Amino acid sequence: MQHAPTRSGPVDSDGGIRQTGTDRPFLHVLADTSDKLSGICSILNEKFTIAGERLDADSRLSQTPAAIVIRAELRDVDNIAAIKKRASKLAKARKRIFLLDHASHVCISQAYALGATLVLSGTVTRTRLLAALADPAGGVSASSGDTSQPDNAVETAATAIASMFTAMTLGQPLDVEGTKEAGRQIADRITQHGLTEWLMTVRRHHEGTYQHCLLVTGVAIDFGLSLGVGRTDLERLYSAAMFHDIGKAQIPLAILDKPGRLDAAERALIETHPAAGYEFLKGHDGISPEILDAVRHHHEYLDGSGYPDTLCAESIGDIVRILTIADIFAALIEHRHYKPTMPRAEAYDILCGMNGKLEKALVRSFKQVALTR
Repeated sequence: MQHAPTRSGPVDSDGGIRQTGTDRPFLHVLADTSDKLSGICSILNEKFTIAGERLDADSRLSQTPAAIVIRAELRDVDNIAAIKKRASKLAKARKRIFLLDHASHVCISQAYALGATLVLSGTVTRTRLLAALADPAGGVSASSGDTSQPDNAVETAATAIASMFTAMTLGQPLDVEGTKEAGRQIADRITQHGLTEWLMTVRRHHEGTYQHCLLVTGVAIDFGLSLGVGRTDLERLYSAAMFHDIGKAQIPLAILDKPGRLDAAERALIETHPAAGYEFLKGHDGISPEILDAVRHHHEYLDGSGYPDTLCAESIGDIVRILTIADIFAALIEHRHYKPTMPRAEAYDILCGMNGKLEKALVRSFKQVALTR
């Protein structure tokens, strides 16, 4: 594709936008309408060289971009078909960010199935989009030449979680082995590169419930490794972590991602997710009683103040105790676009202050995971 020397990037007759800036990272923007295309390009045109196309136009992109931004209605089968048609070109980009106006579990799952490395829903501000495009050094590759393949472990895990949520939403059978394999890849990744690198990668590429599931799985795996649990117990632990929040597929995203405090009715609805997940999973082969127990009881506390069954200490198993600590810690440190990320030391202090609710010996053992691993 040739890029006309214009900075404003007007939409041309074939639905494309062309901009220059040889010293800036090169982005490709796709949208299903000209208004959406212009809107996204206007946000990005000061920092990036942009090639923009409408989805209903023939793809003419020849240069591999540092990132691709797609804004389209994924309830439209024509849009899905157009994105699939570009699949081979999309796969070459290091980052593939999907912007969804109407978010639902199914639409988010569809985005990941189409190759998203990050899905942003709702109102997407300039600050939020630029943050999504930033790498640890503060931007997409300064030379726009970083075309390395995306992280397979992260993408496999995100796709597995999206598929899991879709299966529960639509009442379809769950790919149990595929989900476990994703957990196994996370375990291999953390064994090789450590927890901190995993947390940074996940927070950079995912938001909301999907980010939380990936963080919990990583934290639980590293906790299990630090405790020296055997291979079988580690598999139970990462499988339980992958599955633990599947019941949230029945909770509206507006509640799951609400910035402020939940009201009583919303809190009651949230508290249905452990039992809902358990009921869905118990009909599947390949899910052990220990995993089912962890899914149902990861919000139980030793003092009996948890839910859904108000269990007390002697009724709460080891895997549940480990998963509960990982779940709370991950929730505290996860990245949300409406609030700063809590430092790991501060999150660990909160765990230490939950007297009577968590096993003290495990919380002490968790310190190296929280602060140093």
